[in-house]
Amino acid sequence: MPKPKHILVIRLSAMGDVAMTVPVLRAFTKQYPDVKLTVLTRDFFKPLFRDLENVSVYPAHVKDQHKGLKGLYKLSREIRPLNCDAVADLHKVLRSRVLKPLLGIRKVATINKGRKEKKRLIKGKDFKPLKTTHQRYADVFKTLGYPIDLSGPTFPVASRLNENCLKLIGKPNKKRIGIAPFAAHESKMYPLEQMEQVIEKLSVDYQVLLFGGGKKEIQILNYFESEDKGIINLAGKLSFDEELDVISNLDVMLSMDSGNAHLAAIFGIPVITIWGVTHPYAGFAPFNQPADYCLLADRTQYPKIPTSVYGNKFPEGYKNAAESIAVETIVNKLKSVIPA
Repeated sequence: MPKPKHILVIRLSAMGDVAMTVPVLRAFTKQYPDVKLTVLTRDFFKPLFRDLENVSVYPAHVKDQHKGLKGLYKLSREIRPLNCDAVADLHKVLRSRVLKPLLGIRKVATINKGRKEKKRLIKGKDFKPLKTTHQRYADVFKTLGYPIDLSGPTFPVASRLNENCLKLIGKPNKKRIGIAPFAAHESKMYPLEQMEQVIEKLSVDYQVLLFGGGKKEIQILNYFESEDKGIINLAGKLSFDEELDVISNLDVMLSMDSGNAHLAAIFGIPVITIWGVTHPYAGFAPFNQPADYCLLADRTQYPKIPTSVYGNKFPEGYKNAAESIAVETIVNKLKSVIPA
């Protein structure tokens, strides 16, 4: 059977998961330039794929016209004329399981999420690094006949900032640190009181750009903001395209185990991550970052870490596990990786 020449890539969920596909697809396009990829994802995520050759995005509106069984049937009718000859399901949820047979495409490969291994990791039976999510994505394409080498990756150059971005952050003589202090679950966050100390200490020598979203987060970041000290809140002030442009110009990103870590990794930016009740052994560390860039909660004090893969489950007393990471540890690590 001939190899497929147009692959439909399904990845519909959270921003971090979608962002993690980007380095894999970039490697694919470099190694197989004659194969076309169409990514089925939310329209909001389209800018993530803006610099990839032979990659287009087909938007899935799963909250309205593509919602439910009828919506997925409609979506399948829309996709069929694209003439994809294979499906790479990087999602593997009920929605993608329903959609795949409706497409009428015979060659299908689906991600192995490694649920059994992850369960053993969470239960403390096998505390060891599991296969990375990036490699799990690559394995799907290998099944379709396209093995991907993820070593020696290339990254896009820093984007040129438009007037709106420059109006907000200016052209400082200082190095730029991005800080994204929020995560989907509070148990994955560094306590805000300690984060405030980190921000204050870094602002002495660096420009600090704060990232987040949502009304509550914006209010907190507004409290942290201080133009006099070079601490600037970007939340709610930029389009997603512009936010990516700014991230591509950072010297380093400090993030929780969250989507912003993966956004920075797309551009090859050094990413320091803070881990509370989750752990990089589950395979969700940002792409191509040294292991020591992951700052971990104290497992002597919190031996049940990781308590879950996504940070949504944890025993009593573990909610603030990340506070066991000292402020100075974070500040010193950031300073050590910023290029001179």
